[in-house]
Amino acid sequence: MTCRICGAELPAGAMFCGECGSSTSATPESRRRPDPRPGDTTAIERPTRQSSGVISIPVDGFHAARPIGEPGEAEQPIALTSPRFVLRFSTGETRTVFGAGLIGRRPMPQPGEVFDHLVQIADRTLSVSKTHLEFGEHDGVLWIADRFSGNGTIVRRPDDGAMRCEPGRRYLVPRGSRVELAEQHFTVD
Repeated sequence: MTCRICGAELPAGAMFCGECGSSTSATPESRRRPDPRPGDTTAIERPTRQSSGVISIPVDGFHAARPIGEPGEAEQPIALTSPRFVLRFSTGETRTVFGAGLIGRRPMPQPGEVFDHLVQIADRTLSVSKTHLEFGEHDGVLWIADRFSGNGTIVRRPDDGAMRCEPGRRYLVPRGSRVELAEQHFTVD
């Protein structure tokens, strides 16, 4: 009998390998540890920890550059004309956002996804999912889409009742609306 891990010869009836210490039932596959790294290896520079409940992390790519004057002169950023939305969170924090983004306890884009904002909510109860929802803009109105969160998302529009969001579907959220993320919420101004 031989060890399936190191190939050492084992006496009959051995339960462990004398060379590597592995169980005789161990296989190379059972010894392989899962890769702890996320699938997305994009480096995101995060600010130092704050005691606040919401952190907005801008991601590169929301300014375009264009040359000025003659070749060789410095390039200047062109600001986007996307409308701005103010999100007022139940934690007391306020974030101004534009374009697209993710909101959650620790929002992470999927490989190939690019967002202007990653808005992090400190939720000690863990009722908010790591990547709870996605937001964006359509014709000057904010939209949200639940990212298959554990506790779901509810939208309360000023002129309408409460509506539970179906995961993966976009919902328009006009200014004055309240978006509930489990035990946390924010209003859109």
